[in-house]
Parts: sequence; C-alpha cells; structure tokens
Amino acid sequence: MAHNSQKGFSDSSVHVDVKDYYGKRLQKTSDLKTGACVAPAHPPPTFVREALKKVHSEVTAKYYGCGLVVPECLEGCRILDLGCGSGRDCYMLSLLVGEKGHVTGIDMTEAQLEVARKHTDYHMKEFSYKKPNVSFVQGYIEALTEAGLEKNAFDIIISNCVVNLSPDKKQVLAEAYSVLKDGGELYFSDIYSNGRLTEEIKNHKVLWGECLGGALWWKDLLQLAEEVGFSQPRLVTASIPTVDDKELQDILGDFKFVSATYRLFKVPKGNNRTCQVMYNGGITGAEDVFHFDCQYTFKTNQVVEVDGEAACILTHSRFAEDFTFQPPGGSCKPCDKSKADIVDPFELALRLTSKGLSPATGGCCSAKSADCCK
Repeated sequence: MAHNSQKGFSDSSVHVDVKDYYGKRLQKTSDLKTGACVAPAHPPPTFVREALKKVHSEVTAKYYGCGLVVPECLEGCRILDLGCGSGRDCYMLSLLVGEKGHVTGIDMTEAQLEVARKHTDYHMKEFSYKKPNVSFVQGYIEALTEAGLEKNAFDIIISNCVVNLSPDKKQVLAEAYSVLKDGGELYFSDIYSNGRLTEEIKNHKVLWGECLGGALWWKDLLQLAEEVGFSQPRLVTASIPTVDDKELQDILGDFKFVSATYRLFKVPKGNNRTCQVMYNGGITGAEDVFHFDCQYTFKTNQVVEVDGEAACILTHSRFAEDFTFQPPGGSCKPCDKSKADIVDPFELALRLTSKGLSPATGGCCSAKSADCCK
C-alpha cells in the first residue's frame, strides 16, 4: 500500500485546519480545551488494558484520542482504523487480532503517522510476531479506495471521534461501506449534537478541532446510514462530554452534545423476521455476557427474542457462529418487529448517568481523565 496521500482527493480548508490542529497545535492531551476528546473514566476490560501496556510510550503520548473503541470477536479479523493518529489503537488491536489478523491505520496527518510507523518493529518484537500484521496509510477517510485500500477487504472498521472532523460525513460512510466485506461492521464513537449546528459554530476552527464544530445531528446519522446502504445504526452506549471553556460555551449557546458509540453492519435488507437466539458464550472479554447494544445484552445459554434487523445482523456477521438460532421451542416469525426501536442517545446518556453507570467500551469522551488506561 502506498504511504503517500492520494492524488485524486485534495485538502479542503477543513482538512488543512484539522491537520494544523492535530499536527502542530496539540502536543499532548492536556492541550485539549474541552472534554469531547478525552478518555472516559470507566476502565476498559482487563485484556484491553494488558494490550495497551505493551504499546510504546511515545505512541501513547502522541495519541489524542477519546477513549477506546474495541468491538468484540476480533481474532483473525482484518481491521481498519479511520484516523489512526500515532497508532495506539492499531497496535493494541494488532495484538488482539493475533498474528493471522491484520490492522490497517489511515490518517491524513503525516506527523502522526511518522510516530506510528517508526515503532512497528518494536511492537512486532514485543508481540513475538514473525512478520508485521499492521500497516499505516496516509490518506483521507472520505477517499479510502483512492488511498489504495481494496473494496470488500475488511471485517471491521473502527473510528474514534474522527468522523465529526470530516466535512462530508456521507462520503465517509459510503467509503467505509465500500471497503467492508459483506457482513462487516463499522463500530465507531463520535460526537453528536441535538440539532443542526449554526454556520458560526461550524466555521469555528477551535470548536471543529475539539470535535464539536463538525458534530452531526444524531438523527441525520440514521438517515445517512440508510442512504449509503448500512443497517439501521445500533446504539451501544452514550455519555455527555464536558465543555469547561467559558468562551466556547457562549458560542455553543443552547446546543447540547453527546458522545455515542454506534455499530453499523453491511448485511442484506428485507425479509427480516424476529427470531429467538441463544448466545453460546466464549467471545474473549464477553465469555458469559455479551453486550451487543443498549437494547440487547445476551447471557450464555439464555434464549432471547430479537428484532428482525438484529436477527439478520447476527446471522450474516462474524457473530453467526457464536449464536444458536431457533433453539428448541423457538422459531423465526413474520415481521412483528422487523426494526429496532430508535433510541435517543441523549436519553440513554442521562439514563446511564442516573443509574451511576459508565460506558464500558465506548470511545469519545465522557470525563477529563487522561490516565484511565494506565
């Protein structure tokens, strides 16, 4: 794969500003002016924390991400990280997918990629891999195929507080759909607003760099995903980010923001039937309980009736072997409930807060705690 930026896609003013913000202005996490892009206080699972400990200190120090985006069932998968930055998550994931899997990171900021690339040999030695299972590409998340990434090549795409930095969200989703395999998943965290933002907010360089100025109205995500071809977005978790800067608060006015993790799948549409399923257990980190989204939590050997879209996802995705379908006494039925209920991420965040719960595998950003993964 080529390391250079693709020829057919050029920087917009937004891309130039974002490169400047993340390549020059930010030198460490504490330089951020809001809590939109800072890690959540809830610690990640033990196996993820252990993997992070093996990541080189310079890679971690130069990482400006917001939390972690770690889906389940990763062994042997081909993963693409959109906006990989210095490569922290790529290296962590390269250990979790194993030597037979592969992780590709793409970023438009060369300064970040230089840090990522120079530590490849270090990590492969640390993981006792005979050959690298990670690579880095300079390019744009709106033009993945132009960057040299093959269509229908990836099992999973992750992204953490990056899609909001793009001026063309629909194109990002379309490119992600293109390079995913059938049954593949886009599992990503991002910042969303409670309405369409004003031009003043969208044109504010600091707010855009802080992941707020480019935030999508959460209802627009549902529409864009459908237009591109994805399944209905499944909301996993949500939390409310902090904005402590008074000047920025005044500009934002009454707009509210939420950090939300969604999973979108590239699966067939139509003829979805509600179905009874039983989780077989055994997924790493979810051996007994698998938290699929905010509506379904599967316990090992427990029969659960799911809506038609969830049944289609579980049947056609990498999770198919982890479930038993139509267990004794159960059957798939006509579309009593073909689609999942649409959950407002702001309402979910408030509900989780009122229960004293924190997102376990969400990214982006619920509290100013840069040390949560140490």
